[in-house]
Amino acid sequence: MQSGTRDGTKLVHGAYRERAEVVRSFFYANADRLAHLCHAMARRFARDGVLFAFGPGAAASDAQHVSVEFVHPVIVGKRALPALALPNDVVSALASALGDQDPFSHQLLTLGAPGDIALGMVHSPGDPGSEGVSSALGQAEAAGMLAISLGGRSSEAASTEYLFEVDSDDPFIVQEVHETLYHVLWELVHVFFEHKGLLSDSGVPSAHGRAHDAGRSSFLYPFLKGAESDLTGVTSEVSRSILQKAEDVMALRARSMDPEGLLETASLIAGRVEGGGKVLVFGNGGSATDAQDLVGDLVAPPCGLTPVRAVSLTNDAAVLTALGNDIGFDNVFARQVIAHGRPGDVAVAISTSGGSRNVLAALGEARRRGLMTVGFAGYGGGRMAEICDRSHTVDADYIPRIQEAQATQYHVLRSLIGELLG
Repeated sequence: MQSGTRDGTKLVHGAYRERAEVVRSFFYANADRLAHLCHAMARRFARDGVLFAFGPGAAASDAQHVSVEFVHPVIVGKRALPALALPNDVVSALASALGDQDPFSHQLLTLGAPGDIALGMVHSPGDPGSEGVSSALGQAEAAGMLAISLGGRSSEAASTEYLFEVDSDDPFIVQEVHETLYHVLWELVHVFFEHKGLLSDSGVPSAHGRAHDAGRSSFLYPFLKGAESDLTGVTSEVSRSILQKAEDVMALRARSMDPEGLLETASLIAGRVEGGGKVLVFGNGGSATDAQDLVGDLVAPPCGLTPVRAVSLTNDAAVLTALGNDIGFDNVFARQVIAHGRPGDVAVAISTSGGSRNVLAALGEARRRGLMTVGFAGYGGGRMAEICDRSHTVDADYIPRIQEAQATQYHVLRSLIGELLG
């Protein structure tokens, strides 16, 4: 047992070390291009462009995360920007109807316009649907959209002007870099709204489209005040901010690393799974997409890991809206725990605040029904840390960085469960 513990903690330390190396390499190589991409996206948004995000398999939850970030700004004063995740049900229907034709392209060319933005993601080479992502991005670019391609090492990503490949074969690491990348795009595209002259072709503020500004969030970015025509100076400051954000997430991950705690949680979950239990996962907003990501990694795991029975309580829109409408949103997860939870199961809650009422209600219901409760929470854990059987916390109060650190926590936990189940 002691030898197994040493091996497990060594795996955790190695996983965190590898992430730091990949993150540093990726963002230091791409910071300047990402800064220019933020400017290009801001110009599109200023002209009422829409961001369409999409990807196959596990990347589908990332597409939803992108949509949440741009539409529902979490920083006071930031504007909601139009973004849509291409819906999975439409993709499935089109895949059946179109046969070998690409369902992503069909949706983009039906819903989109030349001034829009297409963001396609693939985590691993050969992912089912990766060829469709590449085809869709190529057609989107030909139609006049700004095409952004995110992939892993040697992925079948589209060769667009904005192609970003993560130098890793580990789909968990690739996903985490992608998450930081689209968080950074969301955070820093707003910088250019403060410099309205940089959004027009002439260098003069344009009357076309809606005006944007950073409002009360401008204190976060002291370099916002500057000449309307100084594109080089602004993009240089944005590039430096990107590198600082990369350093921040690496430092936060290091502070949040808990090898012994993750190994203990993995052992307890593996024991319940071996006894016939399943895993229920839930959260709100970006944490809802993380719940879907974790469930996908459990049910259809990469890297040859053993599949685990798991259900996302965030995935059925009809159930969520019915419960929210009829009994209140505070109970949307608790009611599903009543329906699906059994003694011997595991309830996993993901929250940036650690205090969401519907999450706490579900955890309370799970405990009453004999489920083991596991929490991933920011803000040092909040109320969740007090009521969960097992708690993994991030001591920070900035949501994007919390979510990025949490993704590493539950990905490493998933790898440990796989090692224990064999």
